[in-house]
Amino acid sequence: MSLSLGIDLGTSGIRCAVIDADHQVIAMTRGGYPDDSAMGWWHAVVEGLDALRAEIGTDRMAAIERAAIDGTSGTMVLVDADLTPVTDPLMYFSGGFDEEAAQIAQHAPDGDITRGASSALARLLRLQGLDTAQRAAHMCHQADFILAKLTGKAGLSDENNSLKTGYDVVARRWPDWINRTPVNTHLLPEVHPVGTPLAQVSADAVAQFGFTPSLLFCAGTTDSIAAFLATGASEIGEVVTSLGTTLAIKLLSDVRIVDAAHGIYSHRLGDAWLVGGASNTGGGALLALFELEDLASLSAQIDPAQSSGLDYYPLPRPGERFPVNDPALEPRLTPRPDSDVLFLHGLLEGITRIEAQCYKALKARGAPDITRVYTAGGGVKNPAWLAIRERMIDVSFQIAPQTEAAIGAAILAAQDA
Repeated sequence: MSLSLGIDLGTSGIRCAVIDADHQVIAMTRGGYPDDSAMGWWHAVVEGLDALRAEIGTDRMAAIERAAIDGTSGTMVLVDADLTPVTDPLMYFSGGFDEEAAQIAQHAPDGDITRGASSALARLLRLQGLDTAQRAAHMCHQADFILAKLTGKAGLSDENNSLKTGYDVVARRWPDWINRTPVNTHLLPEVHPVGTPLAQVSADAVAQFGFTPSLLFCAGTTDSIAAFLATGASEIGEVVTSLGTTLAIKLLSDVRIVDAAHGIYSHRLGDAWLVGGASNTGGGALLALFELEDLASLSAQIDPAQSSGLDYYPLPRPGERFPVNDPALEPRLTPRPDSDVLFLHGLLEGITRIEAQCYKALKARGAPDITRVYTAGGGVKNPAWLAIRERMIDVSFQIAPQTEAAIGAAILAAQDA
């Protein structure tokens, strides 16, 4: 039986999933990072793969023929020719790189995704400055580093992880203007479309984990796109909307849409585009106002068929990204009624209005009609929110049957196997 492996390097830990040819899950292991270093990522993967072999046995471990890795978008580290990290990593949420952003702004096109003090390219410039001995040979995105550790080949990446670092996914090359910035371009990886077979597993990994020597690693993706793939969404017009700490929306489109003023960008996915963005509204805004244990009990008292009569824009702090990119946008949380049930009712309606505005922003810029919305994230556990969405937004909703990014990475690896 042909099996595929997905390794997910998520925000809080790693997952390893094995699926069969019918995309049925054979096994999945979970683990946390021992620390925030790049070697911490590797040690977590080692533990996850050891646990996977213990669960499925040596024969099934040796039956894995394809593998892919996903990681958090924009997380990166510099390594030397022997894959030894020469800097600490900078994470996807790190920012404050104002000096580097100013250097990039002199050359990057207006509205380019690399502009800003928290851009991935600014992060690379900061890492270069930390490598005072200039020992770096490669910049590795998080998924790239684990790929290199398992294949022995550094300098390989995918179009999704490379997008925010400045890779031109239309021309499919690093843009010429990067050569005019202080970026050491020899550090930039060779970029491939997601799912492209890249390299066979190394002899060391075969000996360590019991893989077959013919195991082929494919170009991976980001954790959020792997989660999209896990839902089974595959048709133009299908959307995956996740309510976690933030509200993230991804629409499979036949046209590429980029609008920095509204926080909209597009990842390339096969012959289509994954279009969308992330609003700062979501669970983080709710948890800034309520204790987690209170949300369920209060939600159970809401009548979702009725309107609260309130008009909120729930944000945990000033600043919004999508459907409008405004770092100074203030939350709108008043007036606050005496009833916490009514207050939460209004907040859930506010999140729903923002979701609807996101869909309208995509449609206004040429996105296809939405045919189905798969719901993912912690919000699926809140029936009131789901019912409010069905009342306020005229689309077909469905709870995603599966959202684990490790499974999405395994599905990606299995394509065309």
